[in-house]
Amino acid sequence: MDTLDQQIQTLLEEAPNDGVTGQAMEAIAPTLKAIAERLKHLQYYVLQTLGQGWVMTTLSSRQQPNIRRNIIYAYPTLQDAAAGPQTVTDPQLMALPTPVTHILFQMLAIKSLDSIIFFETPGNLQKGIEVNRPEFQALLQTQLKESQGYGDGDVAIG
Repeated sequence: MDTLDQQIQTLLEEAPNDGVTGQAMEAIAPTLKAIAERLKHLQYYVLQTLGQGWVMTTLSSRQQPNIRRNIIYAYPTLQDAAAGPQTVTDPQLMALPTPVTHILFQMLAIKSLDSIIFFETPGNLQKGIEVNRPEFQALLQTQLKESQGYGDGDVAIG
C-alpha cells in the first residue's frame, strides 16, 4: 500500500500532459494530502462497474423528496463493501481497493458527485466521514489561489 506521498506522486504522473493539469495537480496536492491525513486508511474499497465506472447512490430526503444527492461510499474492507447499502450481488459490480487520494480526486472528475462517505471503522457502516463537493472545491480553490501562478484565477476546479 502506497504512502500518501506516493499516491500523490502517482496522481501527478498520471495527469494529462496539457501544460495546465499537472500544474494544478501540484498546486492542490497539499490540500488532497491534508484531507487524506484526516482519514484513517490509505486505501478504501469502492464499488465499480466492470467498465470501471464508479457506483453512485442517489439519496433523497424524507422531508424534501425533490432534493437528491449523489454519493459514493468508500469502505475500509472488502467485507464492509459486500455488506454495504449497495449489495455486491450484481455480477456487473466489484469492490476495488483504491488509494484514498485517488478517491478524493474523483470528486473533481465526476461532475454529478455531491459527496463521498468514508466508512472508517471495519464492521460499522452506521457512521462515516462525509467529504462534500462544495467544501472540497472551496478548499482546493483557496489552495490554487495561494500557489504561485494561479493568483489571477486562470484555472478553475470543478
